[in-house]
Amino acid sequence: MPNITMDEFLAIEEIADAGHLRHLPPSIRAWQAITTRARHAHTDYDDLLQDGYDKDAARHFVLADINEKLAEWGCTQMLSEEDDTT
Repeated sequence: MPNITMDEFLAIEEIADAGHLRHLPPSIRAWQAITTRARHAHTDYDDLLQDGYDKDAARHFVLADINEKLAEWGCTQMLSEEDDTT
C-alpha cells in the first residue's frame, strides 16, 4: 500500500499480530488487519454499533467508506458485501 502512513502501518501490524489472527496465512491475516483498521479507525462503524445497529447492518453502511480508504491507501483490492464477514 504505497500511500499509507507509518502510523497506519504500525496500527495494522498490531492488529495482524493479534492472537485471533495469528493462525491465518500471512496474506489473509494482512487483509483482515487492513480492513479492520479501515473499518474501526476511518468509518462510523463503532458509532453505528453503539446506536443499536447489528454488525451486518453497520458493515453495510460503512462499506463504501472502507473502500474509499482502501483506494486512498493504494489498495487494488476492494471489499464487497460478501467478503465483509470478518
